[in-house]
Amino acid sequence: MWENMVLGVIVLGVLFLFTPNIKSSMRRNRDVPSDWMAAILPIGLVVLFVVFLLVVG
Repeated sequence: MWENMVLGVIVLGVLFLFTPNIKSSMRRNRDVPSDWMAAILPIGLVVLFVVFLLVVG
């Protein structure tokens, strides 16, 4: 029980520390063109690899 409470306090502390940086980063990168293919391609390759492993195994 107390481990969950400590974990919750740690999570709230991390959120409290990183929220200003996340907000400023989102404000700074608002007008930058997004590059979705750079994120979708590796995720798709990992999904295909996992499916391959499931089919073979």
